[in-house]
Amino acid sequence: MVTSPAHPDTAGGRSPRLWAVVLAACAGQFLVVLDVSVVNVALPAMRSDLGLSATGLQWVVNLYTIAFAGLMLLGGRAVDVFGRKRMFLLGLGTFIVASLVGGLAQEPWQLLGARTVQGIGAAVLAPATLTILTTSFPPGAARTRAIATWTAVGAGGGAAGGIIGGALTELLSWRWVLLINVPIGMLAVVAAALWVTERRDDREGAPPRLDVPGALLVTLGLVTLVYGVVQTETQGWGAPGAFGPLIGGLVMLGAFVLVEARTAAPLVPLRLFASRPISAANAAMFVCGAAMVSMWYFMSLYMQNVLHFSPLQAGLGFLAQTVSIILGSKVAPVVMRALDGKYVAMAGIAVSGAGFLWAGWGIPAGGGYVATVLGPGILMALGLGLAATPLTSSATSGAAPEDAGLVSGLVNTARTVGGALGLAVLSTVAASHTAGRSASEALAGGYGFAFQVGGLVLMAGAVFVLAVLPRLRSGDEAG
Repeated sequence: MVTSPAHPDTAGGRSPRLWAVVLAACAGQFLVVLDVSVVNVALPAMRSDLGLSATGLQWVVNLYTIAFAGLMLLGGRAVDVFGRKRMFLLGLGTFIVASLVGGLAQEPWQLLGARTVQGIGAAVLAPATLTILTTSFPPGAARTRAIATWTAVGAGGGAAGGIIGGALTELLSWRWVLLINVPIGMLAVVAAALWVTERRDDREGAPPRLDVPGALLVTLGLVTLVYGVVQTETQGWGAPGAFGPLIGGLVMLGAFVLVEARTAAPLVPLRLFASRPISAANAAMFVCGAAMVSMWYFMSLYMQNVLHFSPLQAGLGFLAQTVSIILGSKVAPVVMRALDGKYVAMAGIAVSGAGFLWAGWGIPAGGGYVATVLGPGILMALGLGLAATPLTSSATSGAAPEDAGLVSGLVNTARTVGGALGLAVLSTVAASHTAGRSASEALAGGYGFAFQVGGLVLMAGAVFVLAVLPRLRSGDEAG
C-alpha cells in the first residue's frame, strides 16, 4: 500500500499551500533545464579564466548531459521507493552544492567534477518535481494547469538559458551562470521543506528495494549510449571512439530489458510499455526533445556565425521564442477544454514542424533576423510548448500512484535522450552539407538542411500522434 492518500495535498483540488508546492516543483525544474543551456555562451570566458583545453570545454556541457540522462530512471524509481519530498531535497541540495563548487572553481578538474555532480543531482530532482505535482493534484483541470505551469517554467528555463547566460557573463562573470542556482535553489528548499508532504511506496511494510542489476545496466547503458552520441560530433558515426560506445550502450540496454522481464522487483516494469498513453506519449516526447534542443543550438550558431551577433545579442534574439514556448504551454490547457489533448499535441508538433521547414528554406537564402530567426522561431517554440502539456498529461495519467516517480523519470529521460540523439544526428547532417567549408553561406546552408530534416521528422511525429496516441480520458483533461 501507499503511506498516504492518493492526493494528500488537496481538498477538492484546492488548498492554500498548493501555490508553494507548485513553486517548489517549478523552481527545481527551472534550474534543471536552465543548466542544460545556460553555460553555452559562457564557455569562452570559462576557457580563458581556467585554461581549459578545447576538449575540456566540450565536457563542461557533456558531463552534465551524460550524468543527467543516464541516471534519471534510477532517480525516478528512487522517488517512488524513498519518498518524493526526501529525494527532492536530496537532489536539490546536491545540485546547489555542486553549483556553488563550480562557481568557485579555480582549476578545470574542479569545474568538470562539479558539472558531473550537478547532473547527478538533476537526475534525482527532475522526476521528483513532476511527481510532486502529479501526486498533489487529482486528475482533471487542476492537475493539467499544474503540469502546464511546470512545462512552461521548464521550457522557459531552456529558452532563457542563452539570455541569462549572456547577461550574467557580460555584466558580472561566467561564475554567476552557476552561482545563480544557489539563491533560487534555497527558495525551493524552504518551500518544499515547509509545504510538501512525504509520500512513498511502502507496500505491505516491506523494506525499500531497488533493482540494483537493472539500475546498473540501464544507467551504464544510457551513459555509454549518450557518450557515444556526444563523440559523433567530433569523430563521426563510424569512428571506433563513437561506434564502440553506441553498440556497447545498445547491448547493455538490451540486457536491461532481459533482466527487467525476470526480476521480481524491476526498476522499470515492462508492463508500463503496454500502456499506449505512456509508450506513445514518451515516443512523441523523444521527438519533441530532439526538436527543442536542436532549435536552440542551430539558431544560436546561425545568429553568431552568420549574422555575427554577440553572445548577449544572440541571447536576446531568443526572447520571442522564450515568450512563445511559455505561451504555448499555458494556452494548451485552455484549448484542451474544447479539443481532446491528442489533437492539441498533434497540432503543436505540426506547427513546430512548419517552423522548422520555414527556417530550412529561409536560412540558406541569407535573410535577416526577422525572416530567418524571429518568424520561424516563434512557430517552432509555440508548437513545442503547445504539445508538451498534453503529452506529459497523457504519459502521467496512465501511471499507478506507486509508479508516479518512475513515469516522471521516463518523460524526462525521453526528452533529454531525444535531445542528445537528435542534436547529434542533425549536427552530422549539417556538417555533411557544408562539405567542410567555413563561409557564412555554407554554414547557413548546413543549418538550413538540418532544419529541413528536423521539420520532416516533426511532421512524421504529428502523424504518429494522430494514429497511435489514444484520446485522454475526460478526467485528465483541462475541462
